[in-house]
Amino acid sequence: MAKLVLSLNGVVQGEYELSNERLTIGRKPDNDIQIDNLAVSGKHALIITILDDSFLEDLGSTNGTYVNGKLIKKHALKDGDVIAIGKHEMKYVNEHATADDDEFEKTMIIRPGSASAAVAAAQAAEAAGAAAAAAPAAAPAASSGGGMPLGRLTVLNGPIAGKELELTKALVTLGKPGTQVAVISRRPQGYFLTHIESDGDGKRYPVVNGEPIGAKAYQLKDSDLIELAGIKMEFSAAS
Repeated sequence: MAKLVLSLNGVVQGEYELSNERLTIGRKPDNDIQIDNLAVSGKHALIITILDDSFLEDLGSTNGTYVNGKLIKKHALKDGDVIAIGKHEMKYVNEHATADDDEFEKTMIIRPGSASAAVAAAQAAEAAGAAAAAAPAAAPAASSGGGMPLGRLTVLNGPIAGKELELTKALVTLGKPGTQVAVISRRPQGYFLTHIESDGDGKRYPVVNGEPIGAKAYQLKDSDLIELAGIKMEFSAAS
């Protein structure tokens, strides 16, 4: 299992297994890893772990988050990476990591250009459509989803109601940073919706079929109705 080794001036302060999908790092005591130092923001950084891979994202911290000496906003962690937050360092240990940083930039994060998750869904749908048109020969392989039928989201309200997003990527992030963000991950068992962040106390979870999903990953089922950042979407599982 992947882990972080926290140290200060070369002295190990603790080890933390990445057994949960979400792990927060910051100065406040409600973080999973608390670093009580004024150089560290209250909510400094977030690590999302999906299967064997972990992804680091800076949460708008004052002094920034560094990996191997480079300032980052988001980064797919590789075995041996050293994360620097203030004067503290955390070494990422995971011999099974498969994430690629370029792939993370291209496929994991869909940052909406306006206040709605629907815009993100529309942009992704249009990009997927353009790619399919440009390379029709590759479509059969892509649609196989690595042996698992592909699901899709259909936007139900707003100016682009009816737009569809085929969930071909391993990770798709929807929402507005600072308002509400969730990630849909494609796994061998199916598609899972996981809460990432929201405004206020951070616990305004996405709603599925009228009920908040809570902090744990929710496995999506055919015809589930998702509400996120004011936008309603329907999940459809391919037959």
